[in-house]
Amino acid sequence: MSGPGEVGVVHRRYVPHAEAHYGGNLVDGAFGLALFGDAATHLSIVHDGHEGLFAGYSSVEFLAPVRGGDVVEVEARLTGAGARSRSVAFELRVLCRAEGPDGCSTVLGEPLLATRARGTVVVPRDYRKRG
Repeated sequence: MSGPGEVGVVHRRYVPHAEAHYGGNLVDGAFGLALFGDAATHLSIVHDGHEGLFAGYSSVEFLAPVRGGDVVEVEARLTGAGARSRSVAFELRVLCRAEGPDGCSTVLGEPLLATRARGTVVVPRDYRKRG
């Protein structure tokens, strides 16, 4: 998702089976949104030297399931910066898919885009990007 010169961060994480709340070992969408919040904090620290405050989402799309036992990657990319607000694009991709209760998993040939979102982070005036 990131191109040359863009500011972005990537987090990878194993999804514990305990996160599955629905039939088919499905994990709720809020799990991915919490990961987006963590990535937004990391991005704000990289860009501004401050954790920032998440103001809200302008769009969220749930495109494919996330299951307990998956390995996911979350990317947050800065798409715009005002005096205090930062526009951020997010993607959650499944890298490895769990296969049944016996611990077997498959590394996917191509990551599966599961969730995409756009949001806004606000950085206090005294901490906006220095330099």
